Amino acid sequence: MRKPSKKPDNRLHPFRDSQQDVAATDRLPDTPQTRNPAYRLAFNDMDFLTRDELRPVRLQLELLKPQMMLDEAGIKSIVVLFGGARIPAPENKAEAKTPMLAELSKYYAEARTFARIITERSLASGGTEDVICTGGGPGVMEAGNRGAADAGGQSIGLNIVLPHEQAPNLYVTPDLSFNFHYFAIRKMHFLMRAKALCIFPGGFGTLDEMFESLTLIQTGRMKKVPFLLFGRAFWEKLIDWEMLADAGTISRDDLKLFQFVETAEEAIAAMDGWQA
Repeated sequence: MRKPSKKPDNRLHPFRDSQQDVAATDRLPDTPQTRNPAYRLAFNDMDFLTRDELRPVRLQLELLKPQMMLDEAGIKSIVVLFGGARIPAPENKAEAKTPMLAELSKYYAEARTFARIITERSLASGGTEDVICTGGGPGVMEAGNRGAADAGGQSIGLNIVLPHEQAPNLYVTPDLSFNFHYFAIRKMHFLMRAKALCIFPGGFGTLDEMFESLTLIQTGRMKKVPFLLFGRAFWEKLIDWEMLADAGTISRDDLKLFQFVETAEEAIAAMDGWQA
């Protein structure tokens, strides 16, 4: 198992450091007892940690690791960008698989501009508030991290292991690039520090993130924040929002939980004028 890196001794207790014991096990005599998996320290035993029965522990670890590292980085609040991984940059739209994807490349440009402006404003106030956060992948996610990099600021990427290979895009700040096994914990980290949610055109993943966030706000499980849908035509063609209200399956007031915008500048104005 990979050995943990040694950090300065800033513990708040007098007990022996767990990393010291990990190192000590490498110096034990080679015997049938020390070679047996039963003798491994539990927290340093990957075979043990990946057992089905240890899922509750893994869930806790996946919640704690990004939380602690973001705290250590001083990140107080984030602006989240959700959007399609398949939407190309404008310079690559000729390679798009469909004409509509090529047309949607304009939202890559808007996401990049929006993230740059938000990051410039964040840096002007210390760089710990309104830090751009994306899913860390390609498409709109890349645009968000790229815009933050254009401004010379940091940004967060919350990636996830998928059956097909998905590496973090190259614009995520390396110290703030996280990888997840559990979708649920990843979505919690999107929302725990969110000061605003920006939803760009996308597919199933984007819809999942959008509707879970809306549900939490609608039911009072999360406070209201600016909730901006980029591209009215896309969203109104995809979802008949008015029909939901007419049918009574949502309240008409629920339609006030979000706002349509088209450009980065409109989104900034909507955030600045937001009233919960």
